[in-house]
Amino acid sequence: MIFAMVVSLAAGGATVYLASSASAATACAPAWSATAVYVGGNSASQNGHNYTAKWWTQNESPATHSGQWDVWADNGACGGTTPPTTSPTMTPPTTTPTTPPTTTPTTPPTSIPATGIPKHALIGYLHASFANGSGYVRMADVPADWDIIDLAFGEPTSATSGDIRFTLCPATECPGVESQADFIAAIRAKRAAGKKVLLSIGGANGQVQLTTTAARDTFVSSVSAIIDKYGLDGVDIDFEGHSLSLNTGDTDFKNPTTPVIVNLISALKSLKARYGAGFVLTMAPETFFVQLGYQYYGSGPWGGQDPRAGSYLPVIYAVRDFLTILHVQDYNSGSIMGLDNQYHSMGGADFHIAMTDMLMAGFPVAGNTANMFPALREDQVGFGAPSSVSAGNGYVAPSAVQQAVGCLVNGANCGGYTLRSGTNPNFRGLMTWSINWDKYYGWEFQNQNGKYVKSLP
Repeated sequence: MIFAMVVSLAAGGATVYLASSASAATACAPAWSATAVYVGGNSASQNGHNYTAKWWTQNESPATHSGQWDVWADNGACGGTTPPTTSPTMTPPTTTPTTPPTTTPTTPPTSIPATGIPKHALIGYLHASFANGSGYVRMADVPADWDIIDLAFGEPTSATSGDIRFTLCPATECPGVESQADFIAAIRAKRAAGKKVLLSIGGANGQVQLTTTAARDTFVSSVSAIIDKYGLDGVDIDFEGHSLSLNTGDTDFKNPTTPVIVNLISALKSLKARYGAGFVLTMAPETFFVQLGYQYYGSGPWGGQDPRAGSYLPVIYAVRDFLTILHVQDYNSGSIMGLDNQYHSMGGADFHIAMTDMLMAGFPVAGNTANMFPALREDQVGFGAPSSVSAGNGYVAPSAVQQAVGCLVNGANCGGYTLRSGTNPNFRGLMTWSINWDKYYGWEFQNQNGKYVKSLP
């Protein structure tokens, strides 16, 4: 039986398509649809072939993406003998260690830069440029509990232009929207109160591909213009979908050669140089682009893998000296292998614990113990969780979020997972999508998870 639904969520209000692996059917399943989500042991059909859902996909047809291990496996013509769900050309062997790492491979710097951000922070996205079902929230009405406010979103004029634009939501879409002057004044007041306000670039609909140095330079100039106009503290990189992808043969995350990667790194370094020590840089990648890199990196040594796998790793590595906070989206995700070599899935504290531990312990990229992604400092790491059931797939109750934070900070109540990073008393905090959805649901995330995080020593 096929179950279908649409989830209009994620950091960016995207339509996200989730799927899990399944065995092939012997007869044609109902026709594949770009607006369906295939959940738990199902397959789809198109053009006389059955396809097995392998991962999540954003409006990607199995007919055009059947060669990507993470999306759809072509099981052959409908009817007849059920073929295997994977093939050597689609899922090449990996070098994932048979023994899970038990020690921290690298020791990050112990000194914590003075950023003006609280030791334990609450970070949220504000739907500033668009409307959705949660309603509009004026900048001046954002409660003081939010330490970092990400303006969603700065988007490019085209995917490859590098020309980023940000405008307030029009009154026709967002009744009650403030004037630009009032918006800027409210930002100034937030900053005077010690809060950080950032331009979040990308989102699910804002594909940014800096394929040329000209696009890189346009990116720097256009983003700088927005920062200067609105008086912002920095940027949040929320590249999703097909923004980042590694070219075939680009296998060393420490020395990337793919233009979209190289140019983004260069652009971020230019922004840092322009704004100096006060520049705040955060990132909100999905697990696919970070933690999946423990198993798969790019298209792999044999080809056939999704070239987006782990593609944030070279960017994170290159800017690690001035990266303020990495808060991965622990939502809208498939199952990911952790450092215990077990797959972890959304739905409880375990997923947050395992995914975040990877960042503070470091891990071998694509299972190669000679190619280690180094641990980030504790203060550079948080994790993202949906603020409510309507905000993202993977919502868990405050008790589970707080269990995860408590485990990461104190090493207590970790369930069956053993931390490889040890205790992390300087763990930075929590990000959520979004402030608007949190208000809609009575400020549950702010009042429970935010209060808990801020109560930590």
